[in-house]
Amino acid sequence: MLLVLLAIILAMGGAMLLNKAYTPEYGLDLAGGTTVTLQPVTPNGSAPSQESLDLAVNIIRERVNGSGISDAEVAKSGDNIVISVPGAGQEEVVKLVGTTAELRFRQVLAIGAGSPPPPGQLSTQAPTPTPSPTASGRKGDKESKPAESGTPKPGATAAPDTGASPAGRALSSALTNPSPGATPAPSAEPSGDKGDKSAKPDKSAAPDASAPPTTPPTSPDDPMAGVDTTGIDPAALKRFETLDCAKDAGVGAQDAPDKQYVGCSQDGSTKFVLDKAAVTGTSIDSASSGVDQTTGEWLVQLAFKGQGPDQWSKVTTTAFNSQAPRNQVAMVLDGVVISAPVIQEPINGGRAQISGSFTQVTADELANQLKYGALPLKFEKSSIEEVSSTLGADQLRGGLIAGAIGLLLVVVYSMLYYRGLGIVSVLSLLVATVVTYQSVVLLGTFAGFRLSLPHIIGLIVSIGITADSFIVYFERIRDEMKEGRRSLRTAIEVAWVRARRTILIADAVMFIAAVVLYFLAVGGVAGFAFAMGLTTLIDIAVVFMFTKPFVAMLAKLKFFAKGHKLSGLDAERMSEAPVAPKTVPQEA
Repeated sequence: MLLVLLAIILAMGGAMLLNKAYTPEYGLDLAGGTTVTLQPVTPNGSAPSQESLDLAVNIIRERVNGSGISDAEVAKSGDNIVISVPGAGQEEVVKLVGTTAELRFRQVLAIGAGSPPPPGQLSTQAPTPTPSPTASGRKGDKESKPAESGTPKPGATAAPDTGASPAGRALSSALTNPSPGATPAPSAEPSGDKGDKSAKPDKSAAPDASAPPTTPPTSPDDPMAGVDTTGIDPAALKRFETLDCAKDAGVGAQDAPDKQYVGCSQDGSTKFVLDKAAVTGTSIDSASSGVDQTTGEWLVQLAFKGQGPDQWSKVTTTAFNSQAPRNQVAMVLDGVVISAPVIQEPINGGRAQISGSFTQVTADELANQLKYGALPLKFEKSSIEEVSSTLGADQLRGGLIAGAIGLLLVVVYSMLYYRGLGIVSVLSLLVATVVTYQSVVLLGTFAGFRLSLPHIIGLIVSIGITADSFIVYFERIRDEMKEGRRSLRTAIEVAWVRARRTILIADAVMFIAAVVLYFLAVGGVAGFAFAMGLTTLIDIAVVFMFTKPFVAMLAKLKFFAKGHKLSGLDAERMSEAPVAPKTVPQEA
């Protein structure tokens, strides 16, 4: 057990070296941060309902502090929501928490240039930029590869690429069943079955996607030339004709799912007329980030629930059987078209993925937004303030001093009362301290854990919890030794069987209390509970993997086995002399 514990400590230390993480990440009260006040905006200017505010608080809290250990705080202040994010460089997170993050899938009805041409230079046809990638139900199908860049064939209407995303939300992306080569991140959903390259879609019965759409006769000076207006609502058509994406792109808009929508790509180069939402964000069951092993790119995987799988299959089937550009399905996030891939075959199974110019950070952010849901209200930032850590630094200094004094008192008491046996408790506390420090650093690196004052209080309180475990075991050993009928080695094993049950029960009670506090409380109380639960688990590991094996090893030494006065196991220290062996009287 000692070797196993040593291997764990070395492995954790190696992980710290590889990631160059040597100190914990600090929370809002110790490192400062940013406080943003969000003011709700309602369509009629009335006060928002408390139910919608409570729902928004819960969603934002999950987005910025989904694991519950990053020390971000979200609270209501009247009708406003106050968000406090620890650390520097959190502007991107703060910007994302106020978005609606409502994803909708809509069939493309028409495509045009994002900005109208200058007067006297009216375009006579729809723009023909580089064709966009296509979508297939099987990643292995050759049809799922993006079309090569270049000039479209004569008579073909190219599906335009919606542009690159500065934020990593890929506009040239594909929606497919999850690739068998996609390796999910720690929170990723499993991918679907591997596709069969021989199972290609039958395109013989489908309309030719390269054929030009049927359009009514138009004047050469008509800006709507080349646009198929069949089935498009007149109001949407008028909006499409006058929309200038360079001026009034609908970033952050909440598009009505039951109406046709006119929107722009993120870079403003392309505008779209989109049909009613075929699948909405409420049908998303899970969203997670992952890596495609084939391309090495980050992607966001989606799984639908309820009627979502059927709706997704229906819209991809409709698009597959339509002519360009209506063979595309657009993804609209907060009123912005983030992708509009061509559908190469109907996609069944209720799964999809968004791939493209993602980084790990942007893929995780989008997955979290979609996973935790859409905000019921639209918000605008009314104030942004920097939070100082001066007060927290003073409190940290006081807390560390208090912890050092408490640890010193425990060590002094152990050495005075248990003498030589007190060495075991001191070394056990040292091992527990090392493991706790490594855990805090690695949690900060991989799980966003930030050490705050409540966490530190929980760690200090755990010193007493750890010491209790040693005392229970040592007293059991001494009780067995008092009977005088057992050697030290035997007493150690018998005492361990009895003591470990008591230790486990006590730690289980403490851990259950920590879990209840963690899930039912927020803020500082939840942080205290997390630290207490963490150290409780570490205490169990140290007692089982270090304390007991180390005591068994010391029992082989004569200093302890013979009951030396400084060992803590002598008869005087145990307040009872060993029972003398019984003698049988001899007959005269």
